[in-house]
Amino acid sequence: MIDIDGHHLSLEQVVRVARDNETVAISSAGKENIERSRKNLEVILATGRPVYGINTGFGIFADRRIPQEDSARLSRNLILSHAVGTGEPLAEDVVRAAMLVRANTLTKGHSGVRFEVVNTLVEMLNRGVTPVVPSQGSLGSSGDLGPLSHLALVFTADEKDLEEESGWAVYNGKRMTGKQAMQAAGISRIILGPKEGLALNNGATFSAALGALTVWDADHLAQVAEAALALSLEAMLGCPSAFDARLHAARGQRGQMEVAEHVRAFTAGSTLIGSTTRVQDAYSLRCAPQVQGACRDTLEFVRGVIETEINAATDNPLLFDPGTALSGGNFHGEPVGMVLDFLAIALAELAAISERRVFRMTDVNLNNGLPPMLVDHAEAAGLNSGLMMPQYTAASLVLENQTLAHPDSVHSLPTSGEQEDHNANAMTAARHARQVLDNARHVLAIELYTAARAVDLRLRSAPGAKLGAGTAEIFRRIRERVPYQAGDAWWGPEIEQVRAMICERKLV
Repeated sequence: MIDIDGHHLSLEQVVRVARDNETVAISSAGKENIERSRKNLEVILATGRPVYGINTGFGIFADRRIPQEDSARLSRNLILSHAVGTGEPLAEDVVRAAMLVRANTLTKGHSGVRFEVVNTLVEMLNRGVTPVVPSQGSLGSSGDLGPLSHLALVFTADEKDLEEESGWAVYNGKRMTGKQAMQAAGISRIILGPKEGLALNNGATFSAALGALTVWDADHLAQVAEAALALSLEAMLGCPSAFDARLHAARGQRGQMEVAEHVRAFTAGSTLIGSTTRVQDAYSLRCAPQVQGACRDTLEFVRGVIETEINAATDNPLLFDPGTALSGGNFHGEPVGMVLDFLAIALAELAAISERRVFRMTDVNLNNGLPPMLVDHAEAAGLNSGLMMPQYTAASLVLENQTLAHPDSVHSLPTSGEQEDHNANAMTAARHARQVLDNARHVLAIELYTAARAVDLRLRSAPGAKLGAGTAEIFRRIRERVPYQAGDAWWGPEIEQVRAMICERKLV
């Protein structure tokens, strides 16, 4: 079980809840935070003074005073009117991650919600009610208003409690109305009070949640990329001097040193590495630690920002002792959008240098004596195309990534009558980073598949040769799942098998 208190949620815990359905509870400290914040709201309400989002309109209507007796209607109207997203639904693990992050945010104790609001989110996670949330339509500021409103539709209501205003959810694998899902799971829907609508939909929660899952997967993909590099080095009879620890220490870049160290470990004991008189390799081999190391360093920076964000209070206003409301902009998704742009660039480069290695292994002029396109033997060329087309696919994905990695956070359009005149575009950055990661994963699957075939051919021409301890294990795992085929075959499903091994974390 994972206890949340608004301060200590980790990326690993997000993954365990989002994908492994681990149960969640609000810690005793978290309950105290919620209760304290609620008392601060009650103090503010007792004064009767106008406070944004509590007894006023929203956005451009911030100067409109709302009577306290209309506070429930105000919160419900906010959710109803803002649930206008479009596009394909987000994956269930993304929605579950967002639910957890939002619950954790509210537990931090600056939002003024009742305990039952947070606990309802937790119960939905524990009982498997997952709102259907469209993937498009959020600017990431004022947070992910649309996606969070679609989420809130499912577990909030008004006096009428209309089914047609309850959104959609998935429960036990079936899509149904939000009201039906909540009833089936035995969870009561709640009527929101003062500020609770704004506390639920204000903040870049979906951007951060999607970012958290992407960072987690990207960390593993960086390890896969090092395994692919090492196996390609074996296939290409690479020069070991480019990975010497002294060389990388002379520059001192941390990620670069780590990549070189990991490649040395993978190839330890190899008789293929350094077996030619060639003094240096092309950049895609020789400079891989510098490129992939920069990706590692970027990933580490992104992780820090995302881990901070999933423990951040991000609605507006925020409440502090004793009964103070501060209106600001913690909902603005710029920190999230900007680092996810960085992450997309890093992952695009990881895929780009991988594709270059695929190209070299298939080009008879560059692959150091292997058959053209890695056909089984030179005489088969022409009748067989070999691995010509997988490189096409890799090139296509790399080109697509180059477009997707164009920064989203530098783009802004004003909204709400110019009251919100600089927007973050964070959710688009998150979605694009995720797509770049998926593309990069497939490119690396192609490299691993190509390198495995190249190693087969290399070992056949040098029967006494020996792979490194790590690369031998990677090669064994691939061949255990996808045996070598001499002639042309339907390569696509076999590459998908390698991709599945990456997704299942069964390669490294």
